[in-house]
Amino acid sequence: MSDRDETGAIETERPKASVRHLAGAGPAAKKVAGARRNPSAVGYEEATPQWLRVVAGWSWRMLVIVAAVALVFWATTRVLLLFIAVFLALVFTAVLRPVVNALNRVMPRALATALSIVLSIAVIAGLFTYIGLSVAGQWESLGHQFNDGITALLQLLEDSPLHLTVTNADVQGWLQQAQEWISANSSTIASQALISAGSVAQVFTALALATFHTVFFLTRGTEMWTWFLNQLPMRMRTSWHTGGGIAWYTFSGYTRGTFIVAAADGVLAAIILLILQVPLAAPLSVLVFIGAFIPLIGAPLAMVVAMVVALAANGPITAVLVGVGIALVGQFEGHILTPLVMGKQVSLHPVAVAISVTAGTLVAGILGAVISVPIVAVAWAVFARLRRIDPPTDFSDELLDQDEGDEGDEGDEGDEKS
Repeated sequence: MSDRDETGAIETERPKASVRHLAGAGPAAKKVAGARRNPSAVGYEEATPQWLRVVAGWSWRMLVIVAAVALVFWATTRVLLLFIAVFLALVFTAVLRPVVNALNRVMPRALATALSIVLSIAVIAGLFTYIGLSVAGQWESLGHQFNDGITALLQLLEDSPLHLTVTNADVQGWLQQAQEWISANSSTIASQALISAGSVAQVFTALALATFHTVFFLTRGTEMWTWFLNQLPMRMRTSWHTGGGIAWYTFSGYTRGTFIVAAADGVLAAIILLILQVPLAAPLSVLVFIGAFIPLIGAPLAMVVAMVVALAANGPITAVLVGVGIALVGQFEGHILTPLVMGKQVSLHPVAVAISVTAGTLVAGILGAVISVPIVAVAWAVFARLRRIDPPTDFSDELLDQDEGDEGDEGDEGDEKS
């Protein structure tokens, strides 16, 4: 018998699945690497189940993705100051771009950029100046009110069913222990002060870099993006252009929407605090404004601080009213203001937001909590735009048939019992 007949006989004895990868191949190709007698030599293993091969394929791909993400995080930690500066520049650009576009209608774009930056710095400086003056003017009276509030709180605890008694001697003892701890850890406190001074210098450096980048993003941002696209291969430019467009649309919408929502929260909180005659209404409203940039945890922390000040100044009833008022502001923000301002630019489920904020906080603290949601929102928007998915399947008919079958089985069982 010839070699060709032997080959045909051997292939006839194999299962069909084992020669599926050799379909269309010639005799010479089938002999390469022992493919005639060993199908696993060309990448197919008969002894391994199909589900295990699929799981293994997904596993090594997931490991590669996790390694790539870990590498990105590690590289970001090495240039964290630069990353923060660029992120702030993108935030400033997203907020100021509509103002620059409006001013560009009546003046050159460079002049419009400079004027918008100067006006924003003036507004921020004036706001902080007003806060400083208001705190300085009310600090002494607030100190006396705070002492009275603490005394009233201690009396309330003593009159409560728990009968918790805290005397002045206890307070003096705590103060003495605090002084002793400060004396024992003076060197550590001094080193932390030096670290804080270095952190302040880094903050100003990041702000300076962010301002520098913002100028170029506002004046030449489109040209810079076009130059970057032209450096890519021709086959990749369309995808990058589409992904970059949807990424900027989502990021800018989230940033401007968050800024508008935070400003509205601050104004509403200031109105509530002024109506209840709570001191330091201006700095507390600014604290609410800043807390709105930290999803989930920022607003509750600001509410707690405002309630403590209200408790110290006007008593527990005012503190409860402040908490209820700011909670109502949060409900108005979540159910009316945020959907109205952001619309469909940021479509993340609350569970995804909670997971993102928690993961960001665990990885990078407050910075991670601030930047996690916009990063996840941008990544999901780009993925949703570039992916190709099959049309959705409607399972309602199958579920209806299953329910009808269950009802029929129950009816049959009832007939049998009867």
